[in-house]
Amino acid sequence: MSTPVTTHLVMGFLGSGKTTLLRHLLAHKPENERWAILVNEFGEVGIDGVLLSDQGAVIKEVPGGCLCCVSGLPFQIGLNALLHKARPDRLLIEPSGLGHPSRILDTLTNEHYREVLQLGPAFCLVDPRQWADPRYREHDTYQDQLALADILVINKTDLCSEAELEALRRGLDGYRPPKQALVEVCQGRLDPAWLQGEHHPDRRASHPRAHQGNAPRPVLAAPEPRLSRGQPWRRYSNHGEEHFSIGWRFLDEVVFDLAAAEAFCRRLGVARLKAVLRGADGWRAFNQVGGELSVYRVAPARESRLELIDSAPLAVHPLHEELMKTLLSLPRS
Repeated sequence: MSTPVTTHLVMGFLGSGKTTLLRHLLAHKPENERWAILVNEFGEVGIDGVLLSDQGAVIKEVPGGCLCCVSGLPFQIGLNALLHKARPDRLLIEPSGLGHPSRILDTLTNEHYREVLQLGPAFCLVDPRQWADPRYREHDTYQDQLALADILVINKTDLCSEAELEALRRGLDGYRPPKQALVEVCQGRLDPAWLQGEHHPDRRASHPRAHQGNAPRPVLAAPEPRLSRGQPWRRYSNHGEEHFSIGWRFLDEVVFDLAAAEAFCRRLGVARLKAVLRGADGWRAFNQVGGELSVYRVAPARESRLELIDSAPLAVHPLHEELMKTLLSLPRS
C-alpha cells in the first residue's frame, strides 16, 4: 500500500494572503519532495494558479465558485486527477476566500480518501485589520475558517497597528480544542516547519450548513473557450455569498500599457483585485486588497487575466471600456 499523501487546508478570507504564503512555502520546498496544490477561486477566471505555476509544484485550478459548493463529484474528480498526475508527497488545498471549509474536510476524510490522504494541520490566515471590521468578524464563513484551523496565522503584521494586533490576539483566545499555535508573520513568511504538525479531528464549525442553498454547479466544468486573433479576449462574471466578480482573459499576444493598467487598478475601490498582464517589457502580477496595490514581475503566462471582486454589483460596461483603454495593441485577425 502506498504512503498516504500529507494534505493541508490553507484557509483565509479574501485578501488575507493565502497565495503569497503558498509562494513562500513553495520557495522553501525540500528538493526531494513532490508537492501539488489544488487552488479554488470565487471568480470564473483563475489567477492564483498562474501565480504559483513557476514555483515547482503541480497546480490544479477549480475556478468559479467555492470548493464547499462543489465538494461532491466535481471536487473529487479534480482532486483525483491531481493526485494521479502529480503523485505528490504533500498536497496543499487553497479554498476560495469565501469558501466554507466544513464540507471540504468531510470530503477529505470520507471512506474514499481514508487510506489515500493523511490530514496535516489546517491553517487559517487572518489580517488583523479585517478582524477590526464586524463585516468580517461576524461572517459565518470567516468564523468557521477560524474554528476549523489547527494553526492560526496572523499575517500582515507589518501593516497593522499594535492595537489591532492585540485586539486580534484577545479575540482568538479560548478556542476549544485549543489551537496548536498562533503564529505571527508578515508577507506570508510562515516557517515550513509548521507543516509537520497534525490535524485535530474534533474541531467543529458553528455554521456547518453554510452555503447549502447555493445552486449546484455542473458535474463537469466546460473547458475554457480558446482565445484567438479573431476573439482575443473574453469576459466573465459570477455572484454568490454576497459578492460579485468580473473577470477577463486576453490572448498572450495582447500587450498592455502597464502604467495605464496600474492607474486603472488604483482607481478601483473593489474588495479584491488580481491580475497577470503582459506589458511591452514583460509580465506583471497585480494584487490589490482594499486600497493597497502591489505590482511585481512574474514569469510569462499562457494569457493575460484580470479579476475584480466586490460586495456590491460591479458596473460591467464602464469597467470594460476603461480596461480596454489600457491596451497598447490587439492582434490582427
